[in-house]
Amino acid sequence: MEIFLAGSCSFKLLPRKKWFLFLVPLLMIFIPLGYLSQYSVRHWHFAKFNDHSFLMLPNSSCDTNPPFLVLLVTSAQDQLEARLAIRQTWGRERTTRGQRVVTYFLLGYSREHQEQLLKESSLHKDIIQKNFTDSYYNLTIKVLMGLEWVNRFCPSTSFVMKTDSDMFVNTDYLTELLLGMNRKNIFTGFVMRGLGPSRDQSSKWYVSEQEYPQEKYPPFCSGTGYVLSTDVANGVWNVSGIIPYLKLEDVYVGLCLAELNVDPVEIHSKQKFYNRKVPFSVCGFRKLITSHWVNPSELLSNWKSLEDAADKRCPGDK
Repeated sequence: MEIFLAGSCSFKLLPRKKWFLFLVPLLMIFIPLGYLSQYSVRHWHFAKFNDHSFLMLPNSSCDTNPPFLVLLVTSAQDQLEARLAIRQTWGRERTTRGQRVVTYFLLGYSREHQEQLLKESSLHKDIIQKNFTDSYYNLTIKVLMGLEWVNRFCPSTSFVMKTDSDMFVNTDYLTELLLGMNRKNIFTGFVMRGLGPSRDQSSKWYVSEQEYPQEKYPPFCSGTGYVLSTDVANGVWNVSGIIPYLKLEDVYVGLCLAELNVDPVEIHSKQKFYNRKVPFSVCGFRKLITSHWVNPSELLSNWKSLEDAADKRCPGDK
């Protein structure tokens, strides 16, 4: 029996026993490769892109007018309302305390939303996108994409902040505190120490022993909002090529930092980053950096209240 292929080529089928002898070595090769593809191969495939793999790039002006702080916001395809609210509030490009602060949104690919995103990118010019599936468990890939963009296109910025689209971020106060810090070897946020992986398979944060066999994670900062000096951000991107992939992006960044011997520091003697929702008050929000679980309408309302009360004095004001 012969099989005919395009171009008038043909070959004879091998007897069943010979097929078996032929297939066994192939299976021995490809099964391990399939296993590896879940971790290191997938990591390299998605993280180590070349420049041309970006589907969307922002207008950054990094070469001519380098920002002091770049905020990278992980966002889902269908969170247009949240992105619009951020653009009108803390994500608006501006100069605060004499420093330029800019915000960009990190997105993966979804055929369903791509046309809308192209229009959005054309209008606002603040989206960074690559061709990987936009999902929660690809957040590590999404953050690495943002760090790659900083490394290649905006290395002259002083600080990089990673945060989420359901956050309030007080960029004015953050800039004030960062101006009082060194611009090298800084990693700060809501610091997490002594935590270990969840082995509960029903948990959103489940990590198997195969993925991470150790009992404890190295110190890391909550993914709701953390700040890296640009040298550390570039270090994380560069070392990511040798760190096994982990789907929990904040823990993964912590693994990279452990490889770099960088330990998180506190930005202030009092807590300023919150990974929970903080009840709104003008005076309270003036002296914090992040609050979690803020929906778009709350964000717009809270921001307006802060702007309207700009002249209000709070306890402790000088």
